Amino acid sequence: MSTNKPTYIYKIVPSSAPPPDPLPDTLPLSELDAKSGFIHFSTAPQVLNTLKFFFKDDSKVYLLRVVYDHVDKDIRWEDPKAENCGPRGGEGMFPHLYNGPKLGKGEVESVKALEKSQSGWDEVVQGAQLEGWLVY
Repeated sequence: MSTNKPTYIYKIVPSSAPPPDPLPDTLPLSELDAKSGFIHFSTAPQVLNTLKFFFKDDSKVYLLRVVYDHVDKDIRWEDPKAENCGPRGGEGMFPHLYNGPKLGKGEVESVKALEKSQSGWDEVVQGAQLEGWLVY
């Protein structure tokens, strides 16, 4: 991880498990997060490839925007093993939330629904960047 910490980190949630509105104190863990013992996050530059590799069959997801300073003390920056999708060069270390792990209304600043376009996730992610919601 570089010395520059991000403003936000992002949790991608499939449309099959939408976050409740309003958000509870603690959201349920995904099967992957429960099995891993931590919550998987992506930085803004990592979101697109995470969508392409792990949400390629989804047509809609929810992106949870988490203020990094709210979870900083429980984040570990770890290299992806790339066992599921092969090498993901240039993406660097991924933020993983340990110590609980707990994620809910105290950590999530906002939620955005993303719907995949005919051409895939690229256009949708670019739109979230242009409107200033997906912050690099």
